Amino acid sequence: MKSVLLATLAGAILVAPAALADDTWQPDRPVNIIVPWSAGGSTDQVTRVVAPLIEEVLGTPVVVVNQPGASGSIGTRAALDAPRDGYTWTANAIANNATYAVTGLVEDTDINDYRIYLHIANVPVVSVNSDSEFQTFEELVEAMKSGENITVATAGINSSGGMALAAIREALGEDIDPRMVAYDGGNPAVLAAASGEAMVTTQLASEQAELIRAGKLRPLVALSGAPLEIEGIDPIPSITETVEMHVAPDYFGIFIPTGAPQEVYDTMDRVWQEAIMDAPELKDYAKNRGATFDPAFGDDAREKAMPVVISEACSRVTRGEAVIDPSEIGIDCPAS
Repeated sequence: MKSVLLATLAGAILVAPAALADDTWQPDRPVNIIVPWSAGGSTDQVTRVVAPLIEEVLGTPVVVVNQPGASGSIGTRAALDAPRDGYTWTANAIANNATYAVTGLVEDTDINDYRIYLHIANVPVVSVNSDSEFQTFEELVEAMKSGENITVATAGINSSGGMALAAIREALGEDIDPRMVAYDGGNPAVLAAASGEAMVTTQLASEQAELIRAGKLRPLVALSGAPLEIEGIDPIPSITETVEMHVAPDYFGIFIPTGAPQEVYDTMDRVWQEAIMDAPELKDYAKNRGATFDPAFGDDAREKAMPVVISEACSRVTRGEAVIDPSEIGIDCPAS
């Protein structure tokens, strides 16, 4: 009788993990993360740090696929149009995915179309070619106000660099009219500024850091609430020292479209907790690239994301770029 009882207990112990595994998503083929920008830009960089960390815990290949075009909207649409089986994700700044519908770039979408997994917040930096005559941001602004033809390289109107330029225009008023030159991603945009093809870039610090260290770009200000510190670079002054403007953290992450089996999201919550929330690789990336390591997922991620989402959506209205009112996708703008 004792041997039968022991055998029964042993069987229960062996069965228990299998029962738990029933709730766990176990992919049987590679997962694709669509990066809707060209290789080398901020989203591509950090996604290629994150993907192998997820892959190791999830136990299946996680493939980064670059699909640039139309300010990130082409790749985003492709992710939304893919089968909702959990095998196609996308990566971006959350402000983009949550507000594409406001500008009409991706119709019928909002923040509720994704389970959100954030990892870092990025900071735009206004930089000029190292041979530029402009030594300070004030000098650059004066040149813009004087009517000088200033070209600014960005990854497009809906990129972080494009939105940073629009925010600067809005804060300074209608006295400045720089000419934006759009590229397929942040990397080609900052290279254009470094080579002298464009005079200025407003792309992210993460995309500019190596070129600043190499003396190819001269940073003038960061769109942050305090001076920006990047390892090996003198602190970059905050734009708020010169211009009165609100700056919200620009969160980036990986987004899984809703509609997949629930075990996909439950599993990814556990993977994010285990692989990302304290990842030294991401901490090092943030330290070297002028980003803030601040991971979150689910409701916590949504709460962190909403300030920049509201700011970007409502700024589109102020600048006359909105084709629908943000309230149609659940974003209420503050009364002006």
